[in-house]
Amino acid sequence: MPRAGRGGALVLLGEAGMGKTALLEHARTAGGLRTVRASGAQYEGELPFAALHHLCAPLLPRLAQLPAEHAETLRNTFGLGAEAADVFRIGLAALALLSSAARERPLLCLIDDAQWLDKASLKVLAFLARRVAGEPVALLFAVRGPSASGELDELPGLLLGGLSDTDARTLLSAPSHVTLDARVREQIVAEAGGNPLALLELPRAGGFAPPDTASVPTRIERGYRSRLVGLPEGARLLLTVASADPTGDPGLLWPAAGRLGIDLEEAGAAATATGLIDFGTRVRFCHPLARSAVYRAADARLCRLAHRVLAEVTDPAADPDRRARHRAQACTGPDEEVAAELERSAARASSRGGTAAAAAFLERAAALSPGAGERAERTLTAVRAHADAGAVDAAARLLTTVEDAAPDTGRQARVDLLRGRLAFLRRTDERGPAFVLRAARHLADLDPERSRDCFLTRWR
Repeated sequence: MPRAGRGGALVLLGEAGMGKTALLEHARTAGGLRTVRASGAQYEGELPFAALHHLCAPLLPRLAQLPAEHAETLRNTFGLGAEAADVFRIGLAALALLSSAARERPLLCLIDDAQWLDKASLKVLAFLARRVAGEPVALLFAVRGPSASGELDELPGLLLGGLSDTDARTLLSAPSHVTLDARVREQIVAEAGGNPLALLELPRAGGFAPPDTASVPTRIERGYRSRLVGLPEGARLLLTVASADPTGDPGLLWPAAGRLGIDLEEAGAAATATGLIDFGTRVRFCHPLARSAVYRAADARLCRLAHRVLAEVTDPAADPDRRARHRAQACTGPDEEVAAELERSAARASSRGGTAAAAAFLERAAALSPGAGERAERTLTAVRAHADAGAVDAAARLLTTVEDAAPDTGRQARVDLLRGRLAFLRRTDERGPAFVLRAARHLADLDPERSRDCFLTRWR
């Protein structure tokens, strides 16, 4: 734990259910520390600095105590200003904020599901983790999988393995656990493979089913789904809305539920009784797999409804990008208004260095564009953004959707230029010069100067 002048970072690694989240919760109980937390979410990877904002939000009242440059950088990063900043400046500003907060009490930063962090936040958090050694600040990451993201690979790591069969039997025999037939207990021990969460969840199914060949996380998620059976409609709807909003902000959930006419007292009690969720100062699912289980269990209509009401209660001035994302998820078909809103989100993401996020916004905007021309233009812009972010395969996949729909000469030239750029980026594809020269021929009459640049293989 952080002490004065001695901080650091640690990455907890392991498959779902190995106890990473439980260890983060245990760390939070350490005395004398102030704790802030954030978590990655599958559905928020396209929102630049979403996780960083979640982590820093409780500390933002301290902005006035920072040097003006750092305070302005963070305001701009979180969409409260206009000017962009690079990752280095953002990292320095965030470090100043954490250090300022740690002067009162050592600060512990808990980051769960780091494998789902948006790329912009991940870069800044990795920057912080490498620079907090001289501060009373500690960062504790939990990452699903056998290895961390490349950004975290150089940090100290701890791989969590499964329980031994002896420890697994001890856990299953605990007085707080359900009573099991000896044969059932042995079957569960064998199927769980030492996974603590599986040992806790599989007995709920009774244990008499044939051996399940699905992965342990899949079986755990299936167990969570089983708790939804027989729930009143209001409780299921409340859980679905909560699962669609990774922020866990009651200030969004309760107004959204109110718009749907949900009886909050009755539905909240029924949802809480499942053990899947806790409604407190933050809305927390018992495990990230519980959130995904609830969301996947809902049909498409219900998910769209949840996103629609969440968009309605999200402040368009304070959080326009999250609102745009919810509106996009609520769409049943093309919608130019939403597509244009996503395009504006892409521009904001790009200005803050979130190139990958900009590409995701633009790709979704293209999909929602009702007109063929707008769809092709947004797709080409998304291809370029993917290329800028280094996602060459994603760019190439997307480019194939417009190659046959580029009848005019100018657009065909842009397609060939992008083909050439992707070929150069792959290094193993020797067709780059041919694509560029073909683009030059298309541009010869339309834009002679650009055509000449193409012949010189210069990019603009």
